[in-house]
Amino acid sequence: MKKMIISVLMIISAGLSAQSQGNQLRYVLFLGNSYTAANNLPQMLSDIALSTGNTVVFNSNTPGGYTLQAHSTNQETLSFIESGGWDFVVLQEQSQLPALPIEQVEHMVFPFARKLDSLINISDPCVETLFYMTWGRKNGDSENCPQWPPVCTYEGMDSLLALRYKMMADSNMAILAPVGRVWHYLRTFYPGIELYASDGSHPSVAGTYAAALSFYTAIFRQDPIQVTYNASLDQETAGYIRNAVRLVVYDSLTSWNIGLYDPAAGFNAEVNGFEVSFANSSQYADQYEWDFGDGNTSAQPNPVHIYNASGDYEVRLVAGHCNMSDIETQAIHVLPTGIEMVSSSMTRIFPNPGKGTVTVTGRNGFLEGYTFELMTMDGRIIRRETGTMTDSLTMDVTGVQPGIYLLKVKDLTDNTVFIQKVIISAP
Repeated sequence: MKKMIISVLMIISAGLSAQSQGNQLRYVLFLGNSYTAANNLPQMLSDIALSTGNTVVFNSNTPGGYTLQAHSTNQETLSFIESGGWDFVVLQEQSQLPALPIEQVEHMVFPFARKLDSLINISDPCVETLFYMTWGRKNGDSENCPQWPPVCTYEGMDSLLALRYKMMADSNMAILAPVGRVWHYLRTFYPGIELYASDGSHPSVAGTYAAALSFYTAIFRQDPIQVTYNASLDQETAGYIRNAVRLVVYDSLTSWNIGLYDPAAGFNAEVNGFEVSFANSSQYADQYEWDFGDGNTSAQPNPVHIYNASGDYEVRLVAGHCNMSDIETQAIHVLPTGIEMVSSSMTRIFPNPGKGTVTVTGRNGFLEGYTFELMTMDGRIIRRETGTMTDSLTMDVTGVQPGIYLLKVKDLTDNTVFIQKVIISAP
């Protein structure tokens, strides 16, 4: 049966915990069949979201027995996809097909999952494809059992469905609502909860509630324990199901690819004097905002920036895709060309910070003499001394303005050069 329903739910606070999570709006399109239509899964998702102060706007196309192949040419489905504006498009395959031999799945399922995902991304690259992992039938697939023994039992059929849906999600860089895994947990630990309708295939209200909670958690990335809507279930049963979804889905979001394809900012900086080249290493991003820490910005992926002065700068990159972003910050030090910070355990500068005088010692002294320069951060020399053999050397910095400077010492014994930052304090 096909259902075309749009439900806009007003955001209503449901207590302090819901307020902290709520006020999010998501547009969701469901493409599937009677597994999605049973007990009106989309509406139940909306009711669940409402109880936490969130809003779901949905539409659905769920003809009975429909496959992804059928959806790939269905004009209603294609029209919904082309209309755009969705945050998530849910894809649910016919209940038996993904558990068939891999050769059949590669011919009958995977190509159409790929086609629909491509159409979704062409229509709107900001939409996330969300695969609806269904469950094994209560007593296995009796129809296909004679030709394909692995589906003769619930366990065999369910494990194949889980595997194939994960393959679909991974190959299309999509996310999963692992409803089948939640059902598996409930069947194992709460066998008294009847998840199936009388046909042993479609979901009962409890089964749909488990599915709707799984979608809620995948879409909003929020703890299902905070949900207060119980459908028509008693409080205890609803609580068991919420806890199962928390353990299977919420506690392992990345296992279902949720958040795995979010933008991740990263970059490397190559400093050459005042010129700094930035190599962008961000993932899953196509929008960039650079702040170079000196009042200048850029939107280029790999900018080259020229600073006007030496110093320490905090560079920030915001890498984004659609309405999601990530931030990376790094501190860089800019020096004039030819000046490189060099340190050695063989030298010691004290006091640092200093005032009046600054002393440098070498482990073996300066046997052949030295040159001693105090420079501003842009390389301008403001003090210079030379001397002959000595164990240590001292520079008079009286009258030097307080600030951060570079102290350059050249040991004429082996022409070793040391450059260190030194702080001159007010007298």
